Amino acid sequence: MATTATASLPASRLHGQHDRPSMVAVGTIIWLSSELMFFAALFASYFTIRSVSEEMWAANTDLLNVPFASINTTILVLSSFTCQLGVFAAERGQVGRKGSLLQVGGWGLREWFIVTYIMGAIFIGGQALEYAELIHEGVTIPHDGYGTMFYLTTGFHGIHVTGGLIAFLFVLGRTYIARRFTHEQAVSAIVVSYYWHFVDVVWIGLFATIYLVK
Repeated sequence: MATTATASLPASRLHGQHDRPSMVAVGTIIWLSSELMFFAALFASYFTIRSVSEEMWAANTDLLNVPFASINTTILVLSSFTCQLGVFAAERGQVGRKGSLLQVGGWGLREWFIVTYIMGAIFIGGQALEYAELIHEGVTIPHDGYGTMFYLTTGFHGIHVTGGLIAFLFVLGRTYIARRFTHEQAVSAIVVSYYWHFVDVVWIGLFATIYLVK
């Protein structure tokens, strides 16, 4: 059965009016700025250690499965598009699909966020598989500087992606518990999308740094 929502989204002072910035959204952007500095420090550490260990980097980067990582990266990047489509649905007050599940054009917030969640979970699963292969090849955290920086950078990013998946579950859960879709729920979906786009952009930088710049 199709699920639709009212287009009327009452707003609270905390989450702002339609013509005013949301305090939650602004706070999230400020927090993401601090997260950006954290990843900038990881990038700086990566390049610093690499600059004095070129032979170590050359030996270890040859073990990376670039085609597999490229596919995994593509899945994560595409998840940003499905996430944004869910935001568009939230902005027009559509929590569930209109019509059949096969009618993608009528999907609402739930359907797009569920697809985004699945794609993010696939990315994490692919990363775990890659870790298992590299560990089998002897690339571990205590082995050398390359292993330490590889797992620190990609591992912290993986933790952030996992946090995003938990946030998606939170947003989806609220849509099922609440009696109607409100402006606060729409803002929550938008804020989660900010976070998800952030981890996607960070990963693009990590992918280019680790897998392409050898």
